[in-house]
Amino acid sequence: MTEHRDFAEFYAASFHKLAGALYVYTGDLAEAQDVVQEAMIRALARWSAVSTYEEPAAWVRRVAWNLATSRWRRVRRGFELAVRDHVEQDAAGPEPDRVAVVAALATLPARQRQAVVLHYLEDLPIAEVAEMVGAAEGTVKSWLHRARTALADRLSDLAPEEVDRV
Repeated sequence: MTEHRDFAEFYAASFHKLAGALYVYTGDLAEAQDVVQEAMIRALARWSAVSTYEEPAAWVRRVAWNLATSRWRRVRRGFELAVRDHVEQDAAGPEPDRVAVVAALATLPARQRQAVVLHYLEDLPIAEVAEMVGAAEGTVKSWLHRARTALADRLSDLAPEEVDRV
């Protein structure tokens, strides 16, 4: 019984943050929640092992990102990713500046967007991002630099204090 209670606590502490990061990556809240849910199901099935890892959340994050990337590749073959606004009925809508940032992120190539989300939203160090995506640290740094440059161009209409708020 303790094992399931520990998983429930882990789930409650991890689900929303991870789903939020994957939403920024995929542009689809329902899809983000689905892949995180699937990753959590896989974690529960292996909880006796996963719970012993130094960071069980890192295992779930990797599984969820891999699922999202696989699904995204299947769905978007030949199409650009468009940000779809999936807001729950009872939830207040996002601030216009946040919508602009998410839309700007959606215009980035997938690897740049993934690096931005993992490094800046998930607070992962560059070395961990590189390991997770299977790229050299220098490559990740290059993606982040290019992404920042592209985002600065796309978001130049926002006042600096508005960007800081997002």
